[in-house]
Amino acid sequence: MLDEKTIQIVQSTAPVLKEHSKEIGKRFYKLLFEKAPDLLNIFNQTNQKRGLQQEALGYAVYAAGEYITNLEAIKPVIERISQKHRAIGIKPEQYPIVGETLLQAVKDVLGDAATDEIIEAWGKAYGYISDAFISLEKKLYEETEQQPGGWEGYRTFYVDKKVKESEEVTSFYLKPKDGEAIASYKAGQYLTIKAEIPGERYTHIRHYSLSEAPGKDYYRISVKREDEHRDAPDGIVSNYLHNQIESGNTLQFSAPAGDFVLTNDILPIVLISGGIGITPLLSMLNTTVAEKKPLQVTFIHATSNSRTHAFKEHVRQLANNNENVKSYICYDSPTDEDKQAKYYDKEGYVDLGFLQSVLPAKEAHFYFCGSIPFMEAINKALHEWEVAEEHIHYEVFRPVAMLGEE
Repeated sequence: MLDEKTIQIVQSTAPVLKEHSKEIGKRFYKLLFEKAPDLLNIFNQTNQKRGLQQEALGYAVYAAGEYITNLEAIKPVIERISQKHRAIGIKPEQYPIVGETLLQAVKDVLGDAATDEIIEAWGKAYGYISDAFISLEKKLYEETEQQPGGWEGYRTFYVDKKVKESEEVTSFYLKPKDGEAIASYKAGQYLTIKAEIPGERYTHIRHYSLSEAPGKDYYRISVKREDEHRDAPDGIVSNYLHNQIESGNTLQFSAPAGDFVLTNDILPIVLISGGIGITPLLSMLNTTVAEKKPLQVTFIHATSNSRTHAFKEHVRQLANNNENVKSYICYDSPTDEDKQAKYYDKEGYVDLGFLQSVLPAKEAHFYFCGSIPFMEAINKALHEWEVAEEHIHYEVFRPVAMLGEE
């Protein structure tokens, strides 16, 4: 445990670190990649260019300092990060250099304000927090490797089938090259790919939600092709998968991971997806139907129009064939054909008024996934409706720990 003096110093200086979080994050990654360039094979270089990981680091440091005496309060953050660390293969021996580099970054940015006493206190705090991560990740590694069909590190899969789901989304059906069993997973979890792309200096690691119910002899990921736009370069991995990977090609994946999963509860389920955020929620829908759970399920999907709408017919059939499933569609830019065929239930965006018009009550578990603006809007609407906090669940792949904490 930490001594009282260390706790007092860390908590009193956490707001200062928050104020300078972007500069500390930027300095940290520059130093880290100079000291350990091999880590460039682990960190998402696109997020580095956009400054997202620098942002996330600053938030994580501040939150850890603020809650140093009550890590239970940020347990969802710790669990989410630990799941991703296990998925990409972070090891205990990598923590010391990260801590050393972080303290150096704080000293470089704060200058004389970062006294030896402050640096020593944050060094102790980092050791305390990293021990918590290492312990949790050790358990995750053991559980993953020891489960039936589980494995350590990355395993080779071949693309058994490649299916176009919309103008932007393609599904990849993956089977293990060794022909052995594969680990099961919980609906909502993801696979992590380590892509070695021709012409790229470093490997690229990405997380892709599993879009099918578990229990099959294959995994399925459904990937949106990310084209270049103003604030982000093109999706290196998504374009590689769409344009270069065909049936029969092999790819490397770690075992399923993630904490965005269905709870064991009898309350109704509301699944709200925006764009490619449909993938984990589709797995949840398919699983609920396959297991014949006696739960009322409402599936709400928002996208531009029918051209970008993946799995439209599949969800429609599930709703038609299962009395406990209802489906609603929102298009913000419907085509003339969409308007004539009445493919959608609302033109525009999912808002509180729409939710209240299609849901009988707010007593339900709400699961949502999509772009950050989409999820922030849904999160705000649910809080305005005074939905219980423990009934709100979401998935964020962008490296910011929690919504509204940027």
